[in-house]
Amino acid sequence: MKITVITGSPRNNGNTFAMVDAFIKAAEEKGHEVARFDAAMMKIGGCRACMTCFKTGKACSFNDDFNIIAPHILEADAIVYAMPVYWYSIPAQIKGVIDRVFSFCVAEKPISGKKMGLICCCEEHDASVMDGVRIPMERTAALLKWDVVGEVLVPGVFVEGDIEKTDGCAQAAALADKF
Repeated sequence: MKITVITGSPRNNGNTFAMVDAFIKAAEEKGHEVARFDAAMMKIGGCRACMTCFKTGKACSFNDDFNIIAPHILEADAIVYAMPVYWYSIPAQIKGVIDRVFSFCVAEKPISGKKMGLICCCEEHDASVMDGVRIPMERTAALLKWDVVGEVLVPGVFVEGDIEKTDGCAQAAALADKF
């Protein structure tokens, strides 16, 4: 299976990346082909609603790094989004990618039928803090007719390395079994 992983954390050694690394290792051990994109390290703006998606030979008429990710989304059998919660919502570092998936809808590109996974963590110990990420991502999957196969939601991690005090990496590795 081709899996595209899109991360939204700006911390290379952070808790989100540790879980992503565990997921990718497990997925590759199962024979899956994984392409990873760290959106926080890329130049990706928001959608401009110009409605010219895919009319120039690329996903977006405005040339930024979304056009690097878009072909992988189109070709993937599965998408895994991974992000920390910033201020009770999806972080800006990945929101541009999520919004620009709109381009596939405008151009009527066939992206239904994919599997989707979510890896998320937050500082607070109340797991409902992740609802600001979980609910929009579940609704996105429903709109796109994607099957949410699993979610790894880990509260109570903030400082780099906190994830090691949880089973978050083990949960992320186990998510690979669902693809």
